Amino acid sequence: MSMQNNNNYDENDIQVLEGLEAVRKRPAMYIGSTGEGGLHHLVYEIVDNSIDESLAGYCTEINVELLENDVIRVSDNGRGIPTGIHQKEGISAATVVYTVLHAGGKFGGGGYKVSGGLHGVGASAVNALSEWLELTVYDGKNIWFQKFERGAYSEPIKIIGKTSRTGTSVMFKADAEIFETTVYNRETLLKRLREQAFLNAGLKINFTDSRHENVFSETMYYEGGIRQFVEHIHEVRGLESLSGNVIYFSGNYGDMTAEIALQYNDGYNELILSFANNIHTKDGGSHETGFKNALTKVVNEYGRKMGLLKDKEKLGGDDIREGLTAIISVKLTECEFESQTKVRLGNPEVKPFIEKLVQEKLMNFLEENPEIAKMIFEKSLSALKAREAARRAREAERNKNAFGKTAMPEKLADCSERDNRYTEIYIVEGDSAGGSAKQGRDRRYQAILSLWGKMLNVEKARIDKIYGNDKLSPVVSALGTGIGEDFNIEKLRYGKVIIMADADVDGMHIRALLLTFFFRYMRPLIENGNIYIAQPPLFRVERNKQIRYAFSDEERDQFIKELSENGKYKVDIQRYKGLGEMNPEQLWETTMNPETRTIVKISMEDALRADEIFTVLMGDKVDLRRKFIEENAKFVQDLDI
Repeated sequence: MSMQNNNNYDENDIQVLEGLEAVRKRPAMYIGSTGEGGLHHLVYEIVDNSIDESLAGYCTEINVELLENDVIRVSDNGRGIPTGIHQKEGISAATVVYTVLHAGGKFGGGGYKVSGGLHGVGASAVNALSEWLELTVYDGKNIWFQKFERGAYSEPIKIIGKTSRTGTSVMFKADAEIFETTVYNRETLLKRLREQAFLNAGLKINFTDSRHENVFSETMYYEGGIRQFVEHIHEVRGLESLSGNVIYFSGNYGDMTAEIALQYNDGYNELILSFANNIHTKDGGSHETGFKNALTKVVNEYGRKMGLLKDKEKLGGDDIREGLTAIISVKLTECEFESQTKVRLGNPEVKPFIEKLVQEKLMNFLEENPEIAKMIFEKSLSALKAREAARRAREAERNKNAFGKTAMPEKLADCSERDNRYTEIYIVEGDSAGGSAKQGRDRRYQAILSLWGKMLNVEKARIDKIYGNDKLSPVVSALGTGIGEDFNIEKLRYGKVIIMADADVDGMHIRALLLTFFFRYMRPLIENGNIYIAQPPLFRVERNKQIRYAFSDEERDQFIKELSENGKYKVDIQRYKGLGEMNPEQLWETTMNPETRTIVKISMEDALRADEIFTVLMGDKVDLRRKFIEENAKFVQDLDI
């Protein structure tokens, strides 16, 4: 077979993707991913179009329905997409919106002054990535209808009836050829929709999930807007307010408007949520930077003005933001986002606008409310003292070794390999389980760190209590990355950090404590995919030296059936109550051998939801913890797993 020389590279090699073909070819460029996140992004894009109608003052109610077979329908009572013939394209404007990239009423044509969907690819991208999409427009006189299949249409938009209402309805089914899953998560959608209702005071959003026999519905309507958003966050997390009512102020400059709500609580963690044109900018940007800068400046200025700070004394931003919940929402004519998925705001003019607004309004508030100002100041001073104590503890840890290297923990059985692309560390609770793990491991690349006793719950402790803690120090030393502001993932000694605890309630508690620690003080390890949970078996089923390990009651029953040949022979069943009951060979075979083990990677699909869960599960409010467990128990097949 001859090989053709392909050194020629000319104009014929340049591929031009026509229309929506580009979206189907590279979907992640438009919706972030083809996983669960991208799937839900389809709904957000269509809802955002209805939100834009609300921002323009024409829409007061939005209905989002999750129908059988995970079909989505979004409808509103806005003006309805224009259906007249587009002068340039020669087809209905509504068809243009759903078939042409970068087409929409948000590019200076007067359709929208403020809009979240500035790129004009939202509706057409959803259409391209749907198995089918049905568009219905109500213009006050006629009902217009058009159906698309994977972005294409065979018939132009047509009138199918008369109406006196106005609005738009979009129904679509995500394409299974594109997405890894087409099953929507109700809680994920609810969270986003509730967020939008908070950000748009007076807008009603009705949500219905009718996929199952028990239909779920919820109406979200908040006259108090982002003030109620802050209160809601504290309520679901079980946090007590320390600063009375929510502090709220708003302002505008030119075409820019902003509103800010903030409140201090009795916790130690900060939570700042920023939005630009109702889009959550999870990576912050110029509005969030302006807020943080101004907050730090105002509190320090107030402290000096009232004689609460010494000459050279200064509170840091982290000190002032301890226990703070804040919502920052800005509305702009032209938003500059760093990508179509809109995670960071780039507009430079927003920063000085927010700084000036916060400096003026917050200083006035503090001067008019001296008791609240004193509380904020005392909490910030307490955080400063804790940070200084943490610095001293950190330096003490560094000084333990004259060469600046932290001595390895006594209970660490290290591996010989040094390249963290190949190494892994098992964090094991208990000496007996640790002993089995040490004997059963492959010492070339597997390290074992044994822990003992009750671990510190970092959700209820400041960072100064972390340094030198005899239960956490071994973990910090073994991993080598440092914690908090000292964290450096480049120094990570093991590529996989595997938590291995007993398959019982105590084991679950240990896993929760460790995960809380990693989440609060070594979060990049979770974001980078370095943290895993080992899955030890629950049962050992044996007959005539045929051995099966079962990880659930169902699997145990299946193995009993197989080995006993439907009950004709007796089988031996061992229930493992702890890792220490397994000999080294069994532990290796079931839980540590990469060829046969099951380990679960801990991901950060939604950091805000994770933050909320850790606050509830590891916080002080027993009733909230009980409620969370009761509501989520149905999702757990077996509590021991």
